[in-house]
Amino acid sequence: MARKQRRRAYDSSSRQESARATRQAILTVARKLFLRHGYAATTMPDIAKAADVALDTVYAVVGKKPALFRLLVETAISGGDEAVAAEQRDYVQTIRAEQDASRKLRIYAAALCKIQPRLAPLFNALRAAASLDSDLRSLWQEIAERRAANMRLFADDLASTGRLRAELSVSAAADIIWSMNSPEFYLLLVEQRGWSVEEFERWLGDAWIRLLLAQ
Repeated sequence: MARKQRRRAYDSSSRQESARATRQAILTVARKLFLRHGYAATTMPDIAKAADVALDTVYAVVGKKPALFRLLVETAISGGDEAVAAEQRDYVQTIRAEQDASRKLRIYAAALCKIQPRLAPLFNALRAAASLDSDLRSLWQEIAERRAANMRLFADDLASTGRLRAELSVSAAADIIWSMNSPEFYLLLVEQRGWSVEEFERWLGDAWIRLLLAQ
């Protein structure tokens, strides 16, 4: 009996590992194809073929194409295999634990520069496809609004330090951060103007400190 239980546990663990590997393979090839060919030109059969799995497996593991793209965006933001709520991310907890406003901004700039290389290229594809697909249009709007709400929480956290400029409302501070943490802003300077990620991180932290905090 004990031997059977061990065998079942082993079989279950192997199946779970195989399922994770299949899911990761699908996500990896889907990202490559979406970025290479665009959302509209990439089909689910293309993804199944590139991942070397059956089409039914793709649908069973990640859902339809809009759901797959949403998953790619969410995992790019979280940096892991699954979507992670903002308040559960390590860098958010570090920011909230930090007492110095300047350090909060630099921590966020550093975190953002780890996220954007994963996320910004997907946003290019999302922006191009949003006009063609109502699900992606909703995703674009949802992420923009969620990012704005999170920046309001961040601005509240900054204000709690007493360092926010007196003439600047919390709402205005949130909007400034929201506009400058966008994938579009990152792509303008890093991709189009040739800044290194390190240069962008230093500049972004400096700019936020000058714009938002009382000196």
